Amino acid sequence: MESEIKRRRYEMEEAFLSPYACKSKDTRGREREERACGMRTDFQRDRDRIIYSKAFLRLKNKTQVFFSPEGDHFRTRMTHTIDVSQIARSIARCLALNEDLAEAIALGHDLGHTPFGHAGERSLAALNPAGFAHNVQSLRVVDVLENDGRGLNLTFEVRDGILNHKKGGRPATLEGCAVSIADRIAYVNHDIEDAIRAGLLKEEDLPADEIAVLGRSTRERINTMITSIYEHSSGRNTVTMGAREAEALESLRAFMFKNVYITEQSKKEEERANRMLAAMYEYFMSHADKLPAFYRTLAERFPPEQVVCDYLSSMTDKFAVAVFNNLFVPHSWALTEKDVED
Repeated sequence: MESEIKRRRYEMEEAFLSPYACKSKDTRGREREERACGMRTDFQRDRDRIIYSKAFLRLKNKTQVFFSPEGDHFRTRMTHTIDVSQIARSIARCLALNEDLAEAIALGHDLGHTPFGHAGERSLAALNPAGFAHNVQSLRVVDVLENDGRGLNLTFEVRDGILNHKKGGRPATLEGCAVSIADRIAYVNHDIEDAIRAGLLKEEDLPADEIAVLGRSTRERINTMITSIYEHSSGRNTVTMGAREAEALESLRAFMFKNVYITEQSKKEEERANRMLAAMYEYFMSHADKLPAFYRTLAERFPPEQVVCDYLSSMTDKFAVAVFNNLFVPHSWALTEKDVED
């Protein structure tokens, strides 16, 4: 039975959200019919399912940019996800879009990301004949892998936003568009902070023209870009940044690729990650019986290449290293009293 709280939520959305927003009552629904929650809207329910999923919990130990950084203040995939969620909600709020939907998409957008960041993604894409992309895998996580192989049965709008969050994607909702642009705003800015903290960059190294447009600090840059989105999107069926700010963001992103993401040091670390993942991929392709029970069950429904990628992409950085060591590094034998006597 629908509660007064839920009815009031629907009324508030009708009264205050943009005509271009996706109203909770207008969802295109779930792939499998199920009883609706009396208290929460479907998008609120999706958000809760994502937060309590195993894949979401593992994000705290997955690389954002720096592999196993020595320090407490470097971003992980979890903190990146929280950053994206906060920025997406800010965009949704200022454009009178559905914050619950934007938040759910943001929290789920990287659930399928590999260990070792984009290096791991590129490695699995090269190993798997069918390819690999983290946005597609994120959708597979919520559709298939979670909930013991039954998936989370999320709404169309959340699933669509997860799949289309990468640059070049075409989300079906403005909330999905907000997450896509929030993702780029988040990672460029917090990766700058991490690179400065790691000693790879100095503030004075940042390109002067782009900084003059966007701002010197992370706070100033994010504020500038969200303000630009508001000024160019409010009351319109779009989520877009002004040309000047958008060009500065893309130039700053290109600067980060050249000076942080793709450097001699990062290539060395990526080579190590590639060797680890390639060795484990080949091993489990040849020894499917050594996969955990859940993945052996999946192999009855899906091609082995997909299932091995499911397992490897689910790993945290530390777990991937532990599995690799267990498979390929010789184990020491404990000395007995007789060994000492001999």
